[in-house]
Amino acid sequence: MHMEDSNGNEVEKSVQWSALHTRYQHESKVEALLTAKGFETFLPTYESIRQWKDRKKRISEALFPGYLFIADVSRRRLQVMTTPGVCAIVCVAGTPATIPGHEIDAIRRCVSDPVKVAPHPYLRGGDLVQVQSGPLAGVAGILVRMKDSCRLVVSVEILGRAAAVEIDASCVKKTNWGRPLNPGQAPDAGSAS
Repeated sequence: MHMEDSNGNEVEKSVQWSALHTRYQHESKVEALLTAKGFETFLPTYESIRQWKDRKKRISEALFPGYLFIADVSRRRLQVMTTPGVCAIVCVAGTPATIPGHEIDAIRRCVSDPVKVAPHPYLRGGDLVQVQSGPLAGVAGILVRMKDSCRLVVSVEILGRAAAVEIDASCVKKTNWGRPLNPGQAPDAGSAS
């Protein structure tokens, strides 16, 4: 988010992202209502194919069912909580939990191609990698092998939720992702394949 200071210079303002817990399948309605109230929101979605007896249909679903991200909620909590469909603001010790900007950015980049992204069970183990090239360059996550492809799992730790996006294993490099290295392991040692 950009703002101008008293001299007319553009200044970068740090956005504090939080998560809202919504009623079942009300994520889109809540997003529309909050956007109309002037809030900056982010609802990551993905496309899936649903099959009925007589047809198949491609539908857009919430990547994290029951959750929606909202910027700078602390100042206007009452307006958020009185919005129909909002159950709660995800809090830690009574204060809206802040979701790191790099996690929001990683999810934004993953959902930019909604056909390839899908919900994934939250993981703690696995190879920690960072994408080196392509549209997801710089995004960090966990590399998981599924059938004949690799997926990059991007997590939102505060929610205990994750999303997976298909990726070429040759585009990633192993990293410690801010966690302690194993004894004798060099930083960024080797590439994941």
